[in-house]
Amino acid sequence: MARLVALCFDANDPVHLARFWAGILGWELVDDSYGGVALLPNDDTGFRLRFLPTQRPNTGRNLMHFDLTSTSVKDQQETVTRALELGARHLDIGQRPDELHVVLADPEGNEFDVIEPGNNFLADCGFIGALSSDGTLELGYFWSEALGWPLVWDQDQETAIRSPHGGPKITWGGPPLMPKTGENRLHYDLAPSSDRGQESEIDRLVSLGATRIDIGQGDVDWVVMADPDGNAFCVYPHLP
Repeated sequence: MARLVALCFDANDPVHLARFWAGILGWELVDDSYGGVALLPNDDTGFRLRFLPTQRPNTGRNLMHFDLTSTSVKDQQETVTRALELGARHLDIGQRPDELHVVLADPEGNEFDVIEPGNNFLADCGFIGALSSDGTLELGYFWSEALGWPLVWDQDQETAIRSPHGGPKITWGGPPLMPKTGENRLHYDLAPSSDRGQESEIDRLVSLGATRIDIGQGDVDWVVMADPDGNAFCVYPHLP
């Protein structure tokens, strides 16, 4: 199986954005071997966050965002206040006035939600309760097979998977899908499990419905692929 080693953010200022998320999550900031910066989890999240430089501006809503959990109304308010002090802002994406979660954007416009206490779906998850994603039913099935994470939700074309070791859920909301507004600013970085080589893992992912793509990456040791919904992800020969 492939290992999800990182969720990668394309950032105009990687260090500044990494420091923002370090302040929210309390994770350690470290240098990244591929020219960016990274945050190492101090909980059971199971993957790091990477921040790599880009010149591209943020032109639309992301197809993935974090759902951060709360233990109480006070805890939710404290998370929102901390985020705003670190440089976040409130965001209106058409949420209803009666919805209890708070929608925010980080300093580069990447959306995230601070979920109200008592959310049953995220009850046994950590602070990062879910990586909420836009995607088809087939995409949930693909990533379940790709990562070896079991489906924990499969209803009304909505799916969710979770690592057997715990950590956040990854969810896909099904149709209608958001229109794509260019390259995704967030993507997955994978590496083969210890008993498989990079090419062997790539062949397996192709058999599941992924494709190799060229985004102008040039001569590098990582391979860019697209999942069945056309979202790019990278496969490294080892832990990046």
